Amino acid sequence: MAEDTISPRPSVEQPLLEPFPHRDPDIHQGGSSYDEEPSPPRFMVGAAMLSFFILGLFQASIGVILPHVQADYDLNDAQVSLIFVAGPVGYVIAAQLNHLVHVNLGQRGIAIIGPIFELISAVITASHPSFVGLLLSFSINCFGIGLIDGSWCAWAGAMKNPNLISGLLHGSFSAGAGLGPIIVSQLVATGGKPWYFWYYTGITLVEIVILPYAFRKESGHKYREEAHRQNRDAATAKSSHIFLYSAVWICAAYLLVDVGTETAISGWIVSFMLRVRHASVQLSGICSSCFWGGMAVGRLALGGVTDRLGVKRGTILYLLSTILLQLMFILVENQALSAVLITLIGFFIGPLFPSSIVQLSNMLPRDLVVAAVSYVASVGQVGGAFLPFAIGALSQWLGLRVFGVMIAIQLAVCLGLWMILTRTRSKTTTQERERAD
Repeated sequence: MAEDTISPRPSVEQPLLEPFPHRDPDIHQGGSSYDEEPSPPRFMVGAAMLSFFILGLFQASIGVILPHVQADYDLNDAQVSLIFVAGPVGYVIAAQLNHLVHVNLGQRGIAIIGPIFELISAVITASHPSFVGLLLSFSINCFGIGLIDGSWCAWAGAMKNPNLISGLLHGSFSAGAGLGPIIVSQLVATGGKPWYFWYYTGITLVEIVILPYAFRKESGHKYREEAHRQNRDAATAKSSHIFLYSAVWICAAYLLVDVGTETAISGWIVSFMLRVRHASVQLSGICSSCFWGGMAVGRLALGGVTDRLGVKRGTILYLLSTILLQLMFILVENQALSAVLITLIGFFIGPLFPSSIVQLSNMLPRDLVVAAVSYVASVGQVGGAFLPFAIGALSQWLGLRVFGVMIAIQLAVCLGLWMILTRTRSKTTTQERERAD
């Protein structure tokens, strides 16, 4: 099993089109020819976990407020699905600017800019704008989210213990996502508050104070110096170089489907339980929380299992388990059992995203990791827009029962893409050997 276990930094994949100078790590199990980043201070990890917790609060709340937004603005399924499209617009813009912000302002700049845009969005949403204004608000929010998500994912992937740090960050995201639907359901169903009563504003203010303080020493100058120590100047490194690596393209396709599946489940499970399984508002909201809670537990609990099995075998096992559980979810219509199954689905989906980020980070030169992770994460957000929107459009035509079947198909596609990704390095090496001959 050692063959597919991620070591602290395995060999770096060679570019597909043309080589350019970068370090050559030793190819051996459990080590490399250069030093990984040391473990970060606990306060920095805690601050990053807080920011991911807040990201989860926002992400999961969308599915719960979706039926209320639909009723408030008198929208059909296809129209309300535009919510899923609006957010990734900001995320993609953030991905394009992430490398530039790092070079000039460092992680400190990310820690300041990201929360400010989240706060602006929260204030706009709380003002109960028009539907167009709401879409703009979500796009602004996802610009801030995109800066933070891509930056902290790349930061965690460069650590000496990347699986642990990534698991903590994404576990925090899932914990926030599990709590979000419960809060919104209680405020709307029992508290009598309108759906736009945005609790998100207060906790974002806390983030604006804590996050910049935690990363106050991570300046642009420090970022450039660290990149220079890796024999490549970050100021001259072109982010377009990431496209020379096949792993970037395949990982982007994988995350497009993976994130799209996560967002589709969290975005439509409440409406599905209400309209197809005829569950109460409270139980429907609980199902969304169960999904994200399962993801939180899965990301924290399965990290050690993944280390023992190897990331390749572990992820294949998780995907096969998820597909089986999803088929059971389609066939079993009992409300309580549906909640149990959606929890288990979340549990096994949990490690998929962080494992792919760690895998990609270990296949690229250090100075390209931020740009690459930002890019593939932004493509994931495009999937988070397209796939839920596709379900909304299909449900407008065929009914919301297509939800379960679509999720099963997407999971099967994820499995195929993961198997291609884990074989990418050996295929590239073979191609280079043939060209050399």
